[in-house]
Amino acid sequence: MQLKTDFDVENTNSGIRIKHELWPLGEIDLKKGKFPCCVVWTPLPVVSWLAPFIGHLGICREDGTVIDFSGSNFLNVDDFAFGSVARYLQLEREQCCFPPNLAGHTCKERYKHLQNGTGVSWDDAILSSMHHFEHKSYNLFTCNCHSFVANCLNRLCYGGSGNWNIISIATLILFKGRWVDSMSILRSFSPFVVVACLGIFMVGWPFLIGLLSFAILLITWFLLGTYCFKSLLEC
Repeated sequence: MQLKTDFDVENTNSGIRIKHELWPLGEIDLKKGKFPCCVVWTPLPVVSWLAPFIGHLGICREDGTVIDFSGSNFLNVDDFAFGSVARYLQLEREQCCFPPNLAGHTCKERYKHLQNGTGVSWDDAILSSMHHFEHKSYNLFTCNCHSFVANCLNRLCYGGSGNWNIISIATLILFKGRWVDSMSILRSFSPFVVVACLGIFMVGWPFLIGLLSFAILLITWFLLGTYCFKSLLEC
């Protein structure tokens, strides 16, 4: 199998050329649930019924296997918690930094990248994050699946950034994610529509105000925890 060369960084002081070669990825297989190098999303029971933009995230290895942080000291491998993948976004390995050493960084944030942790390949970075999170306690509001995926992207320095967090990764999948099929859309939004209709029928329009208030409170919590009180969401 022919290797694809994606990085070629020259050290001007020593004349050494550092090459990073990437194996070709397999195709996304929706039937088998294989999503190579993708961030994947599925709705959460109860929570997504009240706020459909909130869901469960995972990240996939190069062979398409889904990895997700779904409980204290527990990570799922090829068994996505809370149902099959509804949305996905394939990321480009060319936008990652895989440094064999400090001189091998292709990103501009080499010292921050070292602080976050690095990987010599996509799968190696995910494995390092798995080792880190297998000793973490899961909490929906402080240390959750989004934290795990953000940690992976920081180790990859994806897009040249080492500042991925709960908000940025949620925004990425919300605006750029692709739906698997029409049934995935129905599965994601129909519970919210049913709950909203029942609430309006039984309580009236104040129920919608309550739903809106719930969504605003969640967004405010994560915004404050991510950008103002960072110690709250450190994971």
